[in-house]
Amino acid sequence: MKLQVQRDVEPEPRWPAVIALLCVGSLYEVLPLRLSIAPRGVLFGVICILLVPTIITHQTGHHDWNKFFGYLVIFIETVAMIASVILLVAALPTHKETPITLLRAAGSLWLTNVLVFALWYWRLDAGGPHIRDQRPFHCNGAFLFPQMAMSAEDRARTGQQDWRPGFIDYLFLAFNTSTALSPTDAPVLSPWAKLLMMLQALTSLTIIAVLAARAINIL
Repeated sequence: MKLQVQRDVEPEPRWPAVIALLCVGSLYEVLPLRLSIAPRGVLFGVICILLVPTIITHQTGHHDWNKFFGYLVIFIETVAMIASVILLVAALPTHKETPITLLRAAGSLWLTNVLVFALWYWRLDAGGPHIRDQRPFHCNGAFLFPQMAMSAEDRARTGQQDWRPGFIDYLFLAFNTSTALSPTDAPVLSPWAKLLMMLQALTSLTIIAVLAARAINIL
């Protein structure tokens, strides 16, 4: 009788996503009050409050509640970011904000755009981080990462036999989408992912257009 040996797969650390959530709240504090939908410190406080049950439900194994609080905090950040982008565009022709203030706000929102959509991709792809942790190898998802196209021999030779995408992989994907306005190393397979990437590219293009318009106006 043959014994089947199953290797333990180490779960993905959650601290990069937690840091990204806190960074979004910190970047929002840089915005002037005219470009914010909440008083200073409110969004960061809400994020910190929601992170407590998010972390507790993860540690105690209540994964459905963990997904709920995870979706909720990212949704709140997304709404705040999109509202501020709209306010940024509306503030451009009024000349009420100084050029330095507008440029700083646009840069903050651009970075926020990268982090927010990286969090969405990380939370939604292939059932989320908890479901991905249950699989010995990531072979099916909304994005075709290069490791997924490698043969079993190539993965074993390069030490990628247990590879699964982590938050940094989704951050790299989101960064490329905001800079190149398209995916680079990972083709998009799922309709929901294509819609999210369209929204991210549109948001990034809007912010870049504001920066260009402000620069032309200064010249």
